[in-house]
Order: sequence, then structure tokens, then C-alpha cells
Amino acid sequence: MSLTGIISAIGNNSSVYPLIVRDCGIEVPTKVAMTYNQNLKDSKQMANNALRERLIDEYGTSIVWLGGIPLMNKLGDWIIKKLGYDPGVNVSLLKEDSKQGLKYNIEKFKNLAPDEVKAMEKVLKNKSTYQKLLAGKFILSTSIPVAVMGYFLPKANFALTAKLKKKQEAVKPIVQDTYETEGVNIITFASSPSLSFKGVNVNQPLVSSPSLSFKGVSASLANMSTVNKMALTDGGLTVGRVGTARNKYEALENGFKMSMMMFLNFVAPIWIAKGLDSLSGKLFNTNVNLDPNLLDDKAFLKEIKESTLNIPENNFIEYLDKNPDSKISKLCEKYCGVKYLKNRVRDPREFVDEKKIGNFLDEVRKFARDAKASNNVEKYAKKALRVKSANILANVGISSFLLAMVLPKVTFILRKKVTGSDAEPGLMTKQA
Repeated sequence: MSLTGIISAIGNNSSVYPLIVRDCGIEVPTKVAMTYNQNLKDSKQMANNALRERLIDEYGTSIVWLGGIPLMNKLGDWIIKKLGYDPGVNVSLLKEDSKQGLKYNIEKFKNLAPDEVKAMEKVLKNKSTYQKLLAGKFILSTSIPVAVMGYFLPKANFALTAKLKKKQEAVKPIVQDTYETEGVNIITFASSPSLSFKGVNVNQPLVSSPSLSFKGVSASLANMSTVNKMALTDGGLTVGRVGTARNKYEALENGFKMSMMMFLNFVAPIWIAKGLDSLSGKLFNTNVNLDPNLLDDKAFLKEIKESTLNIPENNFIEYLDKNPDSKISKLCEKYCGVKYLKNRVRDPREFVDEKKIGNFLDEVRKFARDAKASNNVEKYAKKALRVKSANILANVGISSFLLAMVLPKVTFILRKKVTGSDAEPGLMTKQA
């Protein structure tokens, strides 16, 4: 992958790539080091225990978080196929309109894509069954990662710590239950007090929650992207980590930390990107709203220069079907989720999001106009590419700094104020 491709990938906040960079490449190593140093203020043993727990917790969670949903999606698709259905049929097509829908597409593509039409006909005859299968896939792809990350992983991690601490305590001299060091009373906990949030006892296991019932599945849930599912599982992870906390202080800290992580992972980068693009557009008088790969696309720039880029104003579906090999159709395929079969017939199983296409083409139209007005399309595009790339790298740096440095520091400060100790709340047990 080229440098432009890498920058494009980590700048796409609808994909997992910026999450991988921030989470595994920057945030986790920094937080692990900060956790060790913070707990070292208490003792070497406390620092070692905190380091081990944080390594298992962070990297174990990252593996499940980043890989669990795609894996469960593939398993769900495999099960659906085994039951004789095509998981590629978009549930949004169940709602018919004047331009697309199951019945509409079946009739339109019956001679152009017979195999795909056959799969759609089976879904049309068994709508309820297909919706239930998609609902099951959705539950599978979200609930299992949540259960593993939010309940089983922390429980196993805590059990390992408890086992190792017994060995550690066996060789330590007997001390009193509480003691004072440097004028600060160290708080110890003999058990985990019950903690409730809005009437929900967080000490109850997550798996004991009432089972959910789905009479169908909405298009928004069935078509939820991997990143959106990751955001959803993050919410479940927060509940699980609060529920499995070893005492109320650990529960409070987990609740604060996980909630802020959700904001900094899924909301803040989008705000930062919009702010940087808007600011740089004013400062450098350059349109930077397009993807870096597109700004570096020579064929795209050539069509702008030669005024041959035919951008439809409306009737996008009709245009896509009549002009499958046009530059605009290929751009919609790459950036708007439009899918074509190998014979360049549009895949009738897929829903075409005309609103998304309209917004994208508006940005293309604006860039083409601004680049053409500059009297040097290539020079304008190179400048836009440099500024856009700088914005993406700045976004990764800012959001990673907030996640890896600011959030842990704020957490440590609040911990000290609430508990009076620098040690991890869950590791502060009654001294033997």
C-alpha cells in the first residue's frame, strides 16, 4: 500500500484502521507504561500486578474488539448460507419504492443477474425467516464479543491476580489492616460493596440479563457497519466492566474511563476532522473534503482538467445502471458502497444509498469547480493532498494524545482524590 493509501486508511473514521492505529499502536503501550509508573508510587509489587493486569486487559480486549465482530459476522453468514439463504441480500430492499426494492429489482434484473434474482426471490417468499436470521447474526456478532470482553476476560484476569497475590502474600511479613505512609492513609477493601446505577445492581453478572426478543430486524441494525457495532459493543463492555468490578471505586473508575474512551474513539475524531478541514480550507483557500486517494487519482484529475467528468444531478440509480464503466460510477463503487457484479451489472441484492451518493457527488462537484478555477488542476490537487494528509496525521495525533495521555492522567487525579491512593482500586485489598 502506498503512503497516500495508508494516510487515506487511517483518515477514514468509518473504518477500523484509525482505531487500530490509536488503540494498538499508540494508546495501549502508552497507557500500560503510565499504569506501571503510577502504581510504582505505591509499591513495586503493586506496579507489577497492575502492569500484568493492564497488559492482559488491553491487548486481550483489543483482539476481541477488533477481530471478534468480523469473525462472528463470517460465522453468521456461514450459518445463513447453510440454511439456504443468501446473506448478501440487503434487508433495506424489503421496503419497496419507485426506484428499488426486492420486487422491483427482481423484475428489473431477472435476465441480467439470474442467480442473484433467485436468491432474492427466496428472501421475498420467506421475509420473516430471513429477518430472524439477520437478527440472530446481529446478536451473535455483538453479544459474544461483549460477553468475552466485559465479563469472561476481566473475571479470568482477576482470578489470575488473586491466585498470584496469595503466593505474594504468603512470603510477606504480617502488617496491620491499615497503615499510613507519607501522611496519607491507604484505604483497603475487604469485599466489594454493592453498587447500583439507576437501580441496576452492577455486581450482578452480565449474563444473567433477561434474554432479548426480536420479531424482526430493522435495516439500520442489519446494515450496521463493523465500526458502529464496535461502538455498540463498547457500550456493553462498559456495563460489563462496571458489573465485574471488585469494589465500588473500581466500578466508578471503569465507568468514567470507558465512557470517555467511547467518546474519544468514536465521536471526537469526527469532530476534529471536520474542524481541521474547515480551518485549513479557510487558511489555505483549498478544498480538502475529498479522500487522499481521490486527490492523488490521475485519471480523476485528468477528467476535471479536460471537463469530461460527467456528474449527474439526480436519478443516480439510473445513471449507475446505464454507465457502469464511467469514472463517476467507479467512484461511487469505491466510496459509496455501490456494488457491481463481474459483468459490470449492478448487484441487485444491494441497496443504493442515494443520499450518500448525492452528498459525495456534491463534494466532487465543488472540488472540480475549485480545481478548475485555480487554472492548474494538478498543482491545486497536490496542495489539497498535502493539507489533507497533514490534517489526518494531526487528527490521529490529537485523538491519540487525548486517549493515551490526557485521559489516564485525569483518571489518576480523580483516583487520588476519591481513594487517597495511587494504586489501582481493584488491587487495593485488605493486607494479610
